[in-house]
Amino acid sequence: MAGLLYLVATPIGNLEDITYRAVRVLREADLIACEDTRQTRKLLDHYGIAKPTISYHEHNEAERAAELASRMAAGETVALVSDAGMPLVSDPGYRLVRAAIETGVPVQAVPGPSAAMTALAGSGLPTDSFRFGGFLPPKAGQRLKALEALAEEQATLIFYEAPHRILEALEAVEQALGERPVVVARELTKIHEEYLRGTAAEVRAQLASRDAVRGEMTLLIGKATAPARDDTPVEEAVERLIAKGTARMDAIKQVARRRGMSKREVYEKTLSPQRRRDAE
Repeated sequence: MAGLLYLVATPIGNLEDITYRAVRVLREADLIACEDTRQTRKLLDHYGIAKPTISYHEHNEAERAAELASRMAAGETVALVSDAGMPLVSDPGYRLVRAAIETGVPVQAVPGPSAAMTALAGSGLPTDSFRFGGFLPPKAGQRLKALEALAEEQATLIFYEAPHRILEALEAVEQALGERPVVVARELTKIHEEYLRGTAAEVRAQLASRDAVRGEMTLLIGKATAPARDDTPVEEAVERLIAKGTARMDAIKQVARRRGMSKREVYEKTLSPQRRRDAE
């Protein structure tokens, strides 16, 4: 008889944020697969759970998924946990779930904490529609491109971000999306939990003024709104952005996006009459 795979949500900070069901499942499982066995051991010890653990992370996911699927096919019950929150949400686990399904092993998700949902609820931003984007690309060009692709999204945007990249991410948000409301939720459910609110520039300034930027970060960005009518000549709108320190091509991109024009159209309108004739 096939075993069972449980996907168990664990606390994102405060160890009290775990369900009775999750504790029971962890106690009853034959084996607990962990992103980091040392991190999970703190939780297990806190609740007096003495069960064997095995590492399951991005570097051994392929081989370990096959091994665990084989053990479950033989009748074992495996509980998969990540370091914090729901497994598979910006964490390893997809390959194990697919392997279990293909082997005929039932899969049950045990709901619980999620940094994305916790941050959204406490952010003060609209919750009627949202889009979770995981981690933004670490490279500046790819990060900017990813944000620009979401410029018209009518939903609150949610991302996870590393503390050493949060300042760069906020700079990219300002450049790609303008002065939208932004929230950075830091150290959720922990002693130093806080929500930083404002525009991307304002939140960035708050963080940049600190001696160090630490903690788990969730970045939320307000949804796109219909742009107000702007009768400022295109070339003047571009020059205003340049005067504020925006690079010329970035200013052209911003004006094009806000007015529903192509970058080429805006670029051509910024040319002098002589250069415009030369371009033709």
